[in-house]
Amino acid sequence: MSTMASGAKLEASHAPKAATAPAPAKKVHYPFWFGGSASCFAAAVTHPLDLVKVRLQTRGPGAPSTMVGTFVHVFKNDGFFGLYSGLSAAILRQLTYSTTRFGIYEELKAHFTSPDSPPGLFTLIGMASASGFIGGMAGNPADVMNVRMQHDAALPPAQRRNYRNAIHGLVTMTRTEGPASLFRGVWPNSTRAVLMTTSQLASYDTFKRLCLENLGMSDNMGTHFTASFMAGFVATTVCSPVDVIKTRVMTASPAEGRSQSIVGLLRDITRKEGFAWAFRGWVPSFIRLGPHTIATFIFLEEHKKLYRLLKGL
Repeated sequence: MSTMASGAKLEASHAPKAATAPAPAKKVHYPFWFGGSASCFAAAVTHPLDLVKVRLQTRGPGAPSTMVGTFVHVFKNDGFFGLYSGLSAAILRQLTYSTTRFGIYEELKAHFTSPDSPPGLFTLIGMASASGFIGGMAGNPADVMNVRMQHDAALPPAQRRNYRNAIHGLVTMTRTEGPASLFRGVWPNSTRAVLMTTSQLASYDTFKRLCLENLGMSDNMGTHFTASFMAGFVATTVCSPVDVIKTRVMTASPAEGRSQSIVGLLRDITRKEGFAWAFRGWVPSFIRLGPHTIATFIFLEEHKKLYRLLKGL
C-alpha cells in the first residue's frame, strides 16, 4: 500500500500543472492633456498643408486652383514663413479643441469600459460624438482665428485684418465685432467636430483592434501608422462638406455673416458650383489631415509609452 501511495504521489508530482488564468490587464489612467499635446506636435508639422487647404476652399477669381500652385503662390508672395501664417492660432486651437475632445473621450473610455471588455463601435461613436461636440464649442474662438489668419494674406491689402498673433486677433475681433464673433460658425464647427472626432478617434480604435486581433499585428508603430492612416481617410471624407461650409462662414465679413444663414449659404454655393462643392479641396484636405492624423496618434502612443515607462507599468 505504501509503495502504491508513494507511486501515486510521484505521478502527481510529474503530472502537468493546470494552466493558470492570465492576470487581468491593468487599466492605465493617462493624463487628460496627452491628446492636446500630441495634436500640437502634429499641427506644427502639418500647418503648411492646412493653410493651403483653407486657401483652396476660399480662393477667388484668378487664384491658383491646385495644391502645388497654391504652395508656389504663397511661397513667392509671402516667403517660407508665409506657409506658417496663423501657426499661433493653430496651436491655440489644438490646446483648446483637441485637449478637450481627446481628454473627454479617454476619460469616458476609462470610466465606462475595461481592458477585458473593450467597447464596441457604437459605444465608441457615442463617446466620440459627445467629446467632439464639447471640444468644438471650446475650440471655436481659436478655430475662427486660425482660419482668418491663414486666409488673410489671400485678401487684397485694404481688406486684410493683419492680426499679429492669435491673442491679438481674439482681442481685436472682440472689440470690433463683439464677443458673439468668437462663436461665429459654432454650429457647423461643432457638427464638424462631432464628425471629426467620431470618424477619427472611434475609427482609429476600431482599426487598431482589427490590426491586433484579426491581422495578427503587434502593438507597435506599424500598427499605429496603419490604423491612423485609415482613420485619416475616413475623417477626410466624412468631414469634407461641413469643413467647406465652416471655412466659408468663418471667413465671411461681418455684414455677410449677419445677412446669410447656413441654409442660404448652402443654396447659393449649390446653385453656383453644383454639389461638387461638398468635396472641394478634398485632396489637400486628405494630404493635410492624413499626415496630421498619423502624426497625432503616433505622438499620442509615444506619450503613453513614455508614461508607462516612467511609471514602471
